[in-house]
Amino acid sequence: MKLFNRFLTFPKIRDFFKKKCIRFFLWACAAGAALIVAINVYIVLYSRHYIYTEQKSVPKRYTAIVPGARAYPNNVISFVFRDRIAGGMELLTAGTVQKVLVSGDHGRKNYDEVNSALSYIRQMYATDDSLVFLDHAGFSTYETMYRARDVFCVKEAVIVTQPFHMARSVFIARKLGLDAVGYIPEEKNPFSRRTKQYWQLRESLARVKAFFSVTFHKKPTYLGSEIPISGDGRATRD
Repeated sequence: MKLFNRFLTFPKIRDFFKKKCIRFFLWACAAGAALIVAINVYIVLYSRHYIYTEQKSVPKRYTAIVPGARAYPNNVISFVFRDRIAGGMELLTAGTVQKVLVSGDHGRKNYDEVNSALSYIRQMYATDDSLVFLDHAGFSTYETMYRARDVFCVKEAVIVTQPFHMARSVFIARKLGLDAVGYIPEEKNPFSRRTKQYWQLRESLARVKAFFSVTFHKKPTYLGSEIPISGDGRATRD
């Protein structure tokens, strides 16, 4: 070790090791970037044939899965969540699906996406309350699809979400064994170009995480007893 440290005191040897380290770092960065791009391309290409933008073209499935999005105090939900819910209820009204599973984060007392969504549905849509199921532990897209399969016994579904989120959602669902397609609802409150660019950047990393979650069969935070989607959605109220 002392001899090695003595060698490093010589300028030529020190410069040699510096160049090696810099070269290794650059190669590692390039390899990481290539892996991110490859995973993103794979997920987008894998999912694209299962995604629909016209409601009339969506094939019938038993369940619409509405992934959660931001909620605010006093049962106010984000425009992202509103558009997803609108798409799910549109499919229910049209008879394309028979049940709607609204998933989201309800891991804290002071933050509740799913009950906020239910309040919004009750205000805006005249529908049978028993047809709407709530998943209180859908903390991520991966956990939403995993729990849809193992807790709610979903076998086939239409996933309703925005374009930036759709490829990952369909990829996860189908890799977990669901006969899933995606429906992109109308954007009723247009989002800024800057916002969409931010979503795309964040999504590029989220797809990598989803790829490895599926590959290594990651378990969700919670599972619990089965609540079959074929039953009464009021059993999911808290």
